[in-house]
Amino acid sequence: MRSIVIALILLFSTAGAAFGVGDVTRVVDIINDSEGYAGAVIVEGELIGDYGRRSDGTVWTQLNDDPYVYAPTVLGNLGGANIGIGVRMPAALLEGLADPGGYRERGPVVRLEGIWKHHDPERGGESYLEVSKLTLLEPAIVLEENTDPIPAGIGIVLILIAIGLGVVRRRGDATG
Repeated sequence: MRSIVIALILLFSTAGAAFGVGDVTRVVDIINDSEGYAGAVIVEGELIGDYGRRSDGTVWTQLNDDPYVYAPTVLGNLGGANIGIGVRMPAALLEGLADPGGYRERGPVVRLEGIWKHHDPERGGESYLEVSKLTLLEPAIVLEENTDPIPAGIGIVLILIAIGLGVVRRRGDATG
């Protein structure tokens, strides 16, 4: 029985490698040790900004894997700094993919596999991920932002008080 349990543990612990699923590298780790990650990497995150289409058939964009991928600020999350890397890929990989995210929409959440280029001399010293494979993990979504009525009401009251004080002061200056 013990040997069966050990065999199952080994089987499941190596299943990722057997099916070609590698370790996902965090973007912050790449940023902190760019040269150390030069070579094959897998990253996951949200495509943001714009798709910068180039005449050579490639596209440049940004991949963020910060806390805002799954908890955007419009939903009340203030989870830290934006952290992202530049990515370059064949335009064909983006076919059928929604536009990258922005403030009011979360872009497609993807897994990108490729080569991390640290200070690539062919690109003027740029560091970026040269993407060879893109897997859609979650589609883009439109984010709804709801107004909290209490702060909005307080704001309106404060504006009315400021206007009232201004009117009173002007009348005092005019009669003065």
